[in-house]
Amino acid sequence: MTDRNGVRTPVAVARALDGLGRDLTTWRKLRHLTVAEVADRAGLSRSTVLRLEGGQGASLENALRVARALGVLDLLTKALDPYATDVGRLRAEEKLPTRVRTRRADR
Repeated sequence: MTDRNGVRTPVAVARALDGLGRDLTTWRKLRHLTVAEVADRAGLSRSTVLRLEGGQGASLENALRVARALGVLDLLTKALDPYATDVGRLRAEEKLPTRVRTRRADR
């Protein structure tokens, strides 16, 4: 699989897209919604919803719109909360840098 720029999609990312698509389809069916209903609620075209469900990807905004339409936006955003992880909790008291710079090899 390649993106619009001809760059090959990493296998892990392709698998995640496929899994996310299957999960969105399952959520839609659990809610007894048609693709057209989800598209309407999300303000998207049916083809965009079908692309997402098919694991072909779309913009992050469109994926979040579909998640919102399915009532699972909070689940998705909470899954990415860094402070809900062990590492995040351990470093919660640390001040985060304003910028992260590339480390030089000669140091």
